Amino acid sequence: MQCDWAMERTLSWIFQRRRCVRDYERLPEHHEAMVHWSMILLMRRRLARATAPPTSK
Repeated sequence: MQCDWAMERTLSWIFQRRRCVRDYERLPEHHEAMVHWSMILLMRRRLARATAPPTSK
């Protein structure tokens, strides 16, 4: 059951990108590239947040 939850969560992150929600791409390779791109953006944001120095207020 843990795997089902992780897959649903990952798909929801991918579907936050507009081009991944609908079938805009003509070739499966193009859709695959959009999925890779959306995951790259997600991981880049997370890594930037994790490595950012703490801000003092």
